[in-house]
Amino acid sequence: MEWIPPKAIDNKTLARAARVKLAILDIDGVMTDGSLYYGTDGEVVKVFHVLDGHGIKMLTESNVEIAIISGRSSPAVTKRAKDLGITHCYLGAEDKGAVYRVLRESLSLKEEQVGAIGDDVVDLPILKHCGFSASVPAAPAYVQSQVHYVTAAGGGHGAVREFCEVIMHAQGHLEPLLDRYTA
Repeated sequence: MEWIPPKAIDNKTLARAARVKLAILDIDGVMTDGSLYYGTDGEVVKVFHVLDGHGIKMLTESNVEIAIISGRSSPAVTKRAKDLGITHCYLGAEDKGAVYRVLRESLSLKEEQVGAIGDDVVDLPILKHCGFSASVPAAPAYVQSQVHYVTAAGGGHGAVREFCEVIMHAQGHLEPLLDRYTA
């Protein structure tokens, strides 16, 4: 099955995505829509999109490692990461750039082998120092101006799926994966 990208992607961006061996995801505003729902006991409730989850699973099948680096701690994120088989999960990261550098070095990866998607200034220490960076439409304009790709889908509404599909398409893995569902 031929993948139809949600927006035009230039060859330079695809070349960047083709080198990705580790995809780093932010949570609030990327895997969620950025809203924080507080329960009566003060617990924050997060809503995740099933399309993003399946995109993550397909990207993992394509031999790309997945990591979460989030500034907030949340039992819901820990559970979601476990459900998706994400073993690199860093929550409460006050300095995302420092966590990124340690993770990248521990996996012996070069900057150009890392892709990341974020939505705010706290993500820039990662987004500006990886090979393929993406953001979402609701991100501030100055964040969008620093990345290689801005998704058509919003955070919490398929942005992560789109990010994963761009990487898989660039690496030649997406269409064979899609063919499994149409055969």
